[in-house]
Amino acid sequence: PPPRAVTAQTETKRVTFDVNKAIVIVVDMQNDFCHKDGWLASCIGMDVEPTRRPIQPLARALPEFRAAGVPVLWLNWGHRRDMHNVSGGLRHVYNPTGGGIGIGDKLRGGSRVLIQGSWGSSIVDELKPESFDIHVDKYRMSGFWDTPLDSILRNMGKTTLLFAGVNADQCVMATLQDAHFHGYDCILLRDCTNTSSPSYCLEATLYNVSQCFGFVAESTDVVGALAVAEAGMVIKRQKTDQSGA
Repeated sequence: PPPRAVTAQTETKRVTFDVNKAIVIVVDMQNDFCHKDGWLASCIGMDVEPTRRPIQPLARALPEFRAAGVPVLWLNWGHRRDMHNVSGGLRHVYNPTGGGIGIGDKLRGGSRVLIQGSWGSSIVDELKPESFDIHVDKYRMSGFWDTPLDSILRNMGKTTLLFAGVNADQCVMATLQDAHFHGYDCILLRDCTNTSSPSYCLEATLYNVSQCFGFVAESTDVVGALAVAEAGMVIKRQKTDQSGA
C-alpha cells in the first residue's frame, strides 16, 4: 500500500512516520503486576496504583489505533509451565533473598507467578484484546530475548514501534532499548506507561528515551495526528474524484 504519513508532536520535536509501518506494543499489563491480588501487591507489598494508571488511557487509545489500521501487540511475561526456560539468576527477580514467593510459585488463589496461561500472566480485565490482536510471551525483561517478537515485526513490515505498559524502567525500557539496537524507530506513549518503582526511575527512563533511544509522546497527540492525517486523505480523495468527474 502507498505510504500514509503522519506527523505527531513529541516532547522534543515533531516526528513523521508511516502508519502502515507502525504497531503498538503493550508490555505486561497483566494481573501479576496490575491487580491487587497479583504477585506485586499480594506477595511483595508493592502499591499497584501506579501500574494501573495506564489502563484508562490505553482503553481509550487502543480502539483508535486499531481503527486507524495500527495493530496492537500484547507482550506479556509468561514462562513455560515446566520452568525450563528460567535461569537460576532470573528466579531472584523481586525475590532477592529466595525466601519469598517468586517466579513459578503459587499465589494464595493458586495462580503460578508469571507462568503461561495463569491468571497472573493474563491481561487485566479492564483492557479487552480483540481477536485479531497479536500476543507474544516473553521470558526476560526484554521481549526480544528468546521470543519470536523480532521475526513477527519484520514479517509484518513494522518499523515504528509505539510502546506502552509497565514497568517503564524495567520491561518497557529493556524492550524499547533492544528495539532501538535492532534498528526500529521507537515512540514511548507517556500517558500509557508507568512504573511501581520510585519516581526518579520514571524520570530517568523518560530522559533516556528522549535523549538516546527514541521519542516520548502523549497517546492523545499521536491519535490526534492520525485523525488529522485521515481527514486530509479523505479531502484529497474527494478532490481527486471531483477532478475526475
